[in-house]
Amino acid sequence: MLSRYKSWMHTPEALAKHFIAYNAKFLGNTEVDQPKGTEVVKDAVRKLKFQRHIKKSEGQKTPKVELQISIYGVKILDPKSKDVLYNCQLHRISFCADDKTDKRIFTFICKDSESNKHLCYVFDSEKCAEEITLTIGQAFDLAYKKFLESGGKDVETRKQIGGLQKRIQELENENSDLKRQLKNLEEQLMIAKVQPADSVSSKSPTDVFDMIPFSTVTPLVPVPANNGKPPPPPARPADPKKDLFGAEPFDPFICGAADFPPDIQSKLDEMQEGFKMGLTLEGTVFSLDPLDGHC
Repeated sequence: MLSRYKSWMHTPEALAKHFIAYNAKFLGNTEVDQPKGTEVVKDAVRKLKFQRHIKKSEGQKTPKVELQISIYGVKILDPKSKDVLYNCQLHRISFCADDKTDKRIFTFICKDSESNKHLCYVFDSEKCAEEITLTIGQAFDLAYKKFLESGGKDVETRKQIGGLQKRIQELENENSDLKRQLKNLEEQLMIAKVQPADSVSSKSPTDVFDMIPFSTVTPLVPVPANNGKPPPPPARPADPKKDLFGAEPFDPFICGAADFPPDIQSKLDEMQEGFKMGLTLEGTVFSLDPLDGHC
């Protein structure tokens, strides 16, 4: 563990009532077998450095994070959105050290609250690796002094605070998800508003058989202006001998012999002969008068 220092870098109030923030690159975390030990963190550092080297060769950059250190723990946040990525409570951190061979690297081991596994977190800070390690050590020292002053009662309070911090982190994550969903909906709404008018179909509504429904209303046809003159009479057919459908009227007495079959033509001939004989009868009078003696 860290050696005790007589003087620290920060005031006790800064860590007890507030927090100290640092920016660093986050290489990741990995499970370890032991809660402490220099060799344990060295193995974790080598493993995560190798994984980061592979990701870097694939074009992935090392993510940047913000560390907030206080007597209650170490929070790892996204520097832009301020979303809490990890909340490592101080009483769960069992080891903290910087790498003496690589001055940019510092680590700490924390027991996960859900899986109860020991995870080693590894960070890269070009200028502040040792300072961040000392700040975590100062937070431990202040928390221990507060524990002695409270006679051990502060342990239960810290557990309650830890539970509340976990619930706050869950709510913050839910809030971030809702913000992302709201942003996606706003983008979809903007796309729908700027959609070109040509993309809207001008096709008439159809029924289930893809047919235009029948309407008894006659469509309105614009009538050209006549400058105050009465409307012209309706146009008549060019050929008066034809009917409305353009066909010649049927007259059985003027049809030619070749227009009908032989049996029908013979009946027509008999009708024509009988009609002519009735017109040429002389001396025969047909009367409907009862006083007339002729019948």
